[in-house]
Amino acid sequence: MRTSVNVPEDVLTEFDEVWQAEGMESRSRAVREAMQEYVERHATIEDVEGEVVATVVFDYEHTLVIGDLHQVQHDFQDVIAATSHTHQGEWCLETVFCRGDAARIRELVYRLRDFDAVGRANVMFLQVD
Repeated sequence: MRTSVNVPEDVLTEFDEVWQAEGMESRSRAVREAMQEYVERHATIEDVEGEVVATVVFDYEHTLVIGDLHQVQHDFQDVIAATSHTHQGEWCLETVFCRGDAARIRELVYRLRDFDAVGRANVMFLQVD
């Protein structure tokens, strides 16, 4: 199936450099593999259940979203134990340390991913015995 996607030129340039450096046969092949990795990562985050400890790491453009991100952190204070934050020009990198129900932490990750000004939001779960 053919599809069309809008991608910022700098991201496309980097993507092309990576798949070519890896010796892949085409951009289409690289996109298919990237999509499969995304689906697998989503399945992994969906499979975690019960009480967990987790880190959520995300980057964002400070001036565009800081107020909204503060509100999200307040909304999830039941699972957020601590945060660590660093500024890199207009961009920030933040780590949120969580403990609680996996479903609630998953909800936090998805809320963070909803913001256009958030570049990436990744989570690492540690199951609590």
